[in-house]
Amino acid sequence: MASQLPPYASLPERIWFYSFRVLVAAILFFLIFPILVIIPLSFNAQDFFTFTPEMLRFDPAGYSLKHYEDFFTNSQWQNAFWNSVKIAPMATLISVTLGTLAAIGLTQPHVPFRTTIMAILISPMIVPLIISAAGMFFFYSSVNLQGTYWGVVFAHAVLGIPFVIITVTATLAGFDRSLTRAAANLGAGPVRTFFKVQMPLILPGVIAGGLFAFVTSFDEVVVVLLVGSAGQKTLPWQMFLGLREQISPTILAAATILVAISVVLLIVLEMLRRRNERLRGMSPG
Repeated sequence: MASQLPPYASLPERIWFYSFRVLVAAILFFLIFPILVIIPLSFNAQDFFTFTPEMLRFDPAGYSLKHYEDFFTNSQWQNAFWNSVKIAPMATLISVTLGTLAAIGLTQPHVPFRTTIMAILISPMIVPLIISAAGMFFFYSSVNLQGTYWGVVFAHAVLGIPFVIITVTATLAGFDRSLTRAAANLGAGPVRTFFKVQMPLILPGVIAGGLFAFVTSFDEVVVVLLVGSAGQKTLPWQMFLGLREQISPTILAAATILVAISVVLLIVLEMLRRRNERLRGMSPG
């Protein structure tokens, strides 16, 4: 869609042009406003989940960093944060490895039942999370993975694999397969061809899928409640307890930190998207 309205546009086209932008702005405001509310509340000097009169008057006395101090000094919050840091990267590594291999296989024209296999592999995105978590709970109980670190890692990897498959498959849709055939004709084996030719070109999609898998693991709470134990209490689990049991305002600081991490990841994704477009020749520069 053009960013500027052409001067010869008719009245209905002008109405649609401006109405569409107002609608998009309203939807964006509806999605962003709750986040904008949480961020200033995290600096509340009082142990409240509402704006105090001092905050509304922009009185410096109404603002404080004590919730952030509690987050970085409280052993419960720190243990939960570092558990998430230990679990999410390992789950992401497994998701990226298996998801990339699955995407490459599913894009091969000679693979039978590709659509059915794809539907099965991305089913964790479609099936309600509580059903997947319950199934993992009963399965892990039978193989002695219930309440273990690797049990949580494998569960989060299962949830992240569909994101990797979708992003890598979309990247492979524009991949020139004549490059791999040329490498094979020059004597390169399949492994060398993959790492020297194919992987550098699909790397933005792989990294994007990995970022989605990381965020999925870092923010997940339902599965870890069922398959994890107190030793694997993650940051979202601690935030859930902060709402249900302790009513701790520190959850506002934790939420703001997660928002900051998400913003950084979104910036990285946008940079990868632009790099991928440049590699495909879709944009200048």
